[in-house]
Amino acid sequence: MQTEARVGVVVEGGPRALNSQPKQHKPLQQQYQQSQIGTISQLVAGGVAGALSKTCTAPLARLTILFQVQGMHSDVATLRKASIWHEASRVIREEGFRALWKGNLVTIAHRLPYSSVNFYAYERYKQFLHMIPGLEIHRESAGVNLFVHFVGGGLAGITAASATYPLDLVRTRLAAQTNVIYYRGIWHALQTISREEGVFGLYKGLGATLLGVGPSIAINFSVYESLRSFWQSRRPHDSTVAVSLACGSLSGIASSTATFPLDLVRRRKQLEGAGGRAPVYTTGLLGIFKQIIQTEGFRGLYRGIMPEYYKVVPGVSICFTTYETLKLLLADVTPTL
Repeated sequence: MQTEARVGVVVEGGPRALNSQPKQHKPLQQQYQQSQIGTISQLVAGGVAGALSKTCTAPLARLTILFQVQGMHSDVATLRKASIWHEASRVIREEGFRALWKGNLVTIAHRLPYSSVNFYAYERYKQFLHMIPGLEIHRESAGVNLFVHFVGGGLAGITAASATYPLDLVRTRLAAQTNVIYYRGIWHALQTISREEGVFGLYKGLGATLLGVGPSIAINFSVYESLRSFWQSRRPHDSTVAVSLACGSLSGIASSTATFPLDLVRRRKQLEGAGGRAPVYTTGLLGIFKQIIQTEGFRGLYRGIMPEYYKVVPGVSICFTTYETLKLLLADVTPTL
């Protein structure tokens, strides 16, 4: 299949491969049909890939959330005893093995639209940025391509996060519940939060989210596509799956490391007032960072980073490789429909 037919987020061979093929003038109706097929493929592949990767790594994701919010209501002695094995054993012992997937249903409900909007918006933003005067004539420049990937990825992440934020907040509250169950499900949580905290309660922590998700997605996509382009320029015959696994893992680790402190603050802001509890933080983002450092030390900003690392490698790899595979399958199936 020709490279031009692959219209997903991760372009096979990079922009140089796209521009190296001879241009073919096709009727407008045929071009429109191909664009629609590409759009459907992006939405379906992006949503399914995101949901599958989140389900496979759900236990590690819940452990990350539990570690991140420990400092809100735990003393220093309890925090020092925390470990991945100890926390996982406690969850299984007190809540049952299935509790490791607590909140996974809302994760999928959030991830399907989030991934679809994210992947689709990234492609649209990238096309728009390439149309900007000055950038269009330098499409093959490595610097221009890196800028487009970075800005496009950040804007796509902000768009997707804003559109699906209430579900992300509900996911955090469900996953953070341990022995005491205050929210009985997705719909009950949405109703309870709206009634007790107002509609704006569904958007607690949105500021930290927007500050973190933009750079996170931008770094993820730009590092991934830069590594992939570099790899394939040196070793063009390597397996696409192997390239996606390696580059996806490295880009996921880079983005998670850079933005983890903001993610931790986001989780804690999302839990402010949950279950009728009094607010723990009464200042802005900078004040929260200062309070965490004073009470838990600088390492407190990275509480839960280890399960996040363990989660990011398989999670990002599954997401990107599934997306690539589904995109190929859908591109072959849709012309026959």
